[in-house]
Amino acid sequence: MTNYGTIPSSSSPGTSTKLEYISRAKERVIAGLGTRRPWKVMFNFRSFNFPGNLSEAVARARTNIAYFTMNYALVVLIILFLSLLWHPISLIVFIVMGIAWVFLYFLRDEPLVVIGRTIDDRVVLIVLGVLTIFFLLLTHVTLNVLVSLLIGVVLILIHGVMRKTDDLLLDEEATGLLSTAPADGASVGAGSTSS
Repeated sequence: MTNYGTIPSSSSPGTSTKLEYISRAKERVIAGLGTRRPWKVMFNFRSFNFPGNLSEAVARARTNIAYFTMNYALVVLIILFLSLLWHPISLIVFIVMGIAWVFLYFLRDEPLVVIGRTIDDRVVLIVLGVLTIFFLLLTHVTLNVLVSLLIGVVLILIHGVMRKTDDLLLDEEATGLLSTAPADGASVGAGSTSS
């Protein structure tokens, strides 16, 4: 009777494991989105011009796609989401499948086990991809999905070709995207700093 109005000092084991799972999930989502580059860097208008030739255009596209992968994925998902706004059933299917992707693929720490068998991540990826496409096709939005994906790919290619990569060199070296050898005895880690 003397502890009326006090906050319990310990929680039940079930609550603490749920909180740990939520905290791990939050950390993994933040880590995954951490590879997203700042939008100001992506849309720095001083960094846009026409490439000089086809090989420069291809090199720019490859570098920008590797550098802005998460940004491009977000752009495509937003375009796909907007294309489904006028089809509420398809939008619900898209959201449910998105939740399935998050819990079955992105937030798992341990291998998926079904009926005592461990399922490989590639199998999970393929099954989720096929199911997502299948369920969206069942809602009769094939044209919407294809057009939105095509628009996303075209926008990515235009941005990838038009944006110069000169200011991205330091990050490319850090991620190992450059295939040139260091010049005149320079060491590979010469420009890096430790934190």
